[in-house]
Amino acid sequence: MKFVSRHCLWLAFASAIAVMALSGAPAQADDVIKIGAPLALTGPLAVESKKQEVVWNMWVAKVNASGGINVGGKKMNVKLVEYDYQSDGQRAAQLAEKLITDDKVNFLFAPFGSGHTKIVASVAERYQMPLIACSSSAETVYNQGFKYLFGLLAANGASNAIIVKYIKTKAPSIKSIAIYGRDDVFPKSMASGVAEAAKAAGLNVAYNNYYPVGTIDHSSGLSAIKAAKPDWIYVTGYTSDLILIRKQMSDLGVTAPVVTMVAGPAYKEYTDALGNLANGITSWTWWHPAVNYQGVGVWPTTQSFVKDFVAKEHVEPDYIHASCAAAGVILANAIERAGTLDHQKVRDALASTNITTFYGPIKYAANGLNEAGSIPIIQIQNKQIKVLYPDGVKNADLELMK
Repeated sequence: MKFVSRHCLWLAFASAIAVMALSGAPAQADDVIKIGAPLALTGPLAVESKKQEVVWNMWVAKVNASGGINVGGKKMNVKLVEYDYQSDGQRAAQLAEKLITDDKVNFLFAPFGSGHTKIVASVAERYQMPLIACSSSAETVYNQGFKYLFGLLAANGASNAIIVKYIKTKAPSIKSIAIYGRDDVFPKSMASGVAEAAKAAGLNVAYNNYYPVGTIDHSSGLSAIKAAKPDWIYVTGYTSDLILIRKQMSDLGVTAPVVTMVAGPAYKEYTDALGNLANGITSWTWWHPAVNYQGVGVWPTTQSFVKDFVAKEHVEPDYIHASCAAAGVILANAIERAGTLDHQKVRDALASTNITTFYGPIKYAANGLNEAGSIPIIQIQNKQIKVLYPDGVKNADLELMK
């Protein structure tokens, strides 16, 4: 019996060691920095989320090829741990918690969009887990008192004020605007924000309404816009929404001297799907390959990032690619300044960030928004994205649609 008992104890001990090894024991965690990424690789947000996945894997490969991240004098490789949450916000929260509790990740990258970022940020906050958000700009995400959430994109409010001022300056004949927004966190924030900015600038808001998520037939809203005869039509949504709406605008003969859509025209997929119908559509974005920044990280210049991306994907990167790649650069910089993987110390290093990357300047306000971000305004001309603003990188002037 003694032999059996000792043998059982030995087996139990061995099993416990095996479980620790499989679940990310401290010894393993000391050898690699694990970053969790809940991604919407299927469902309505798959197009945007796959862009996140591409550049995060690029960044991981680039960091590891350079020897890793310097953590208090020790170089450590990086590993991306990802799950598909299928564009379902509740599942995103569940998988974020699994990444933290089961996979023992050191840090988190946020999913695409303000709505799902807000959901995951609540989980990260509960576990005091630093979360880097590369595609969330709605103030409603950052006004929740989160201490562990840090974004890349400039705030929506600043973006709205800039484009309203630009359109009024370049097209002084514009007197009225019709606003049609997706009833979702980021698109709704953009629609309501531009309505406020337009009113403040003296424009008449001739129409202002929202469409439910999943809307396929926009004829009612578009017919109302047509009847209002606005000088400027401003539509918010995600890429698939905006492609559909633009086609239905054409079918119904809905037009205006200025038509702005946020933020689909910044993506190649938008023009590829619409062809000539994309021409003349204005938008704004958080980044464009024409900018030229020098800064810290594995991509020391804008062009070094663009070159690597084009070599891999054979197209130019858009703002999602750039901001999400920069999320890795910012996290690595904070880890190196903290000299540790301790969540609180890395969080504090993130909060004190004041650097320039290939993506642009990054400096955090107390709420975690990047207060140093810039906003290029773009227009599709001859099926090519042209930069209208700021003057330092512009390569075209605004063209009215009629």
